[in-house]
Amino acid sequence: MSNEEAGTYVNPGGEFTRDQRYIATRITADGRDGYPVEPGRYRLAVARACPWASRMIIVRRLLGLEDVLSMALAGPTHDVRSWTFDLDPGGRDPVLGIERLQDAYFARFPGYERGITVPAIVDVPTGQVVTNDYTQMSLDLSVEWAAYHRAGAPRLYPEELREEIDEVNRVVFKDVNNGVYRCGFAGSQEAYERAYTRLFDRLDWLSNRLTNQRYLVGDTITEADVRLFTTLVRFDAVYHGHFKCNRQKLTEMPVLWAYARDLFQTPGFGDTVDFDQVKRHYYVVHKDINPTGIVPSGPELRSWLDPHGREALGGRPFGDGTPPGPVSAEETVPVEHTPYA
Repeated sequence: MSNEEAGTYVNPGGEFTRDQRYIATRITADGRDGYPVEPGRYRLAVARACPWASRMIIVRRLLGLEDVLSMALAGPTHDVRSWTFDLDPGGRDPVLGIERLQDAYFARFPGYERGITVPAIVDVPTGQVVTNDYTQMSLDLSVEWAAYHRAGAPRLYPEELREEIDEVNRVVFKDVNNGVYRCGFAGSQEAYERAYTRLFDRLDWLSNRLTNQRYLVGDTITEADVRLFTTLVRFDAVYHGHFKCNRQKLTEMPVLWAYARDLFQTPGFGDTVDFDQVKRHYYVVHKDINPTGIVPSGPELRSWLDPHGREALGGRPFGDGTPPGPVSAEETVPVEHTPYA
């Protein structure tokens, strides 16, 4: 998720179009782009508020890469210049030594003119951003970083299912992950209605797909589930009202609500979600949509822990693997921001 000019996000010309020009450098096992996988060398810059960054937080935890790839947490709000590390003492990331993520971008690309986005991976020795290509980054954690996965890590991107995972990810991104933004940032009634129809048509398609199978692809959690979850978990808190995605709340879509609760209650998913930061980001930063900056108090969170009944469909969340261990103290979500309190 990027910083936009002076809190202006709506496209006055009509349809919202996401800038998808990212830094395509990859960190790989063979180091073919000049950045080999090395424990301790890189730092993952994220914000819990951002759904794209949340993918990386979840995948990193599921695969057990916490001791291999450290994490810098930006605060939930930003200005036109950059995400900031205002959650850290002195407002400075303790490892990178910078106050703003833009400093890592400018260290490699002086005058960088595209969005200063999270997630991003930074090369600690040089302080330079390596990549912000969020679509590829989480896949590379599964494939290129495999030598450093924890014992019992799930296979989130198994080779035999990649074609199906890629296809599901493609339509989910187009109509759901990005679809909620196409609703919220539409600058005309026509553009909004087109996006709204595509979003709920796809949610209906997903409900049908998940009626008789526990997960999106195969019988275990995969990358596809991670990518859908980060939108669903924000739906009632943000997208239903703030982005006008209001045909139904998630809690009014029985299959998707049960599916989302199933994932939320799976270690590695819900224990990474900070609802307070999610709401503060959208309602404070998007000034052209919410000029008062008032952040809603709801919705009530305890129902995320209600029984979901999805075990009846079979499936094994981690396949032949095991759940991740407890979240470390320094990465635990504050108790007042989660139903796990």
